[in-house]
Amino acid sequence: MLKLIGAALLLFAGTMAGFAQSLALARRPRQIRELIQALQRLETEIAYGMTPLAEALASAGRPLSEPVARIFRGAADRLLGPGQLTAEACWQQAVEESWAGTALREAEREVLRQLAYSLGVSDREDQRQHLKLAVAQLQAEETEAAEQNRRFGSMWKSLGVLAGALLVVLMY
Repeated sequence: MLKLIGAALLLFAGTMAGFAQSLALARRPRQIRELIQALQRLETEIAYGMTPLAEALASAGRPLSEPVARIFRGAADRLLGPGQLTAEACWQQAVEESWAGTALREAEREVLRQLAYSLGVSDREDQRQHLKLAVAQLQAEETEAAEQNRRFGSMWKSLGVLAGALLVVLMY
């Protein structure tokens, strides 16, 4: 009886590991899509609303879900905080601090790093162009992430079940 319970637990653990990996693949395109929407909102706030950068960042991040919202909220809080940090430094710190909780990869991080160099240091039109470029790059990454999710999502689920079954067979 104890062997049967152990086998069931091994199979369950393998299955859950596969489902967790598949879930991470599914979260990435969603988070990229949220980033795109937030950057488009930020562009609108800066270009048409003439909103100060800290308020525009807070406004753009408000409707987002965690952990992506944390990036925008963190940058806005740092800009409004007592320190005399530049917009670039605030954005970079917020991205680095919030990155571990996301399902995003290095390519998206690099797009956000490049965006930091233009935030708050140029006129509205230049910032708008940089935001559009970042959106275009993120859209390409979203397409790739959706394709990877489609191709590998079910594979990870199956692999988890099969790995758990293999462990059960090897143990007994």
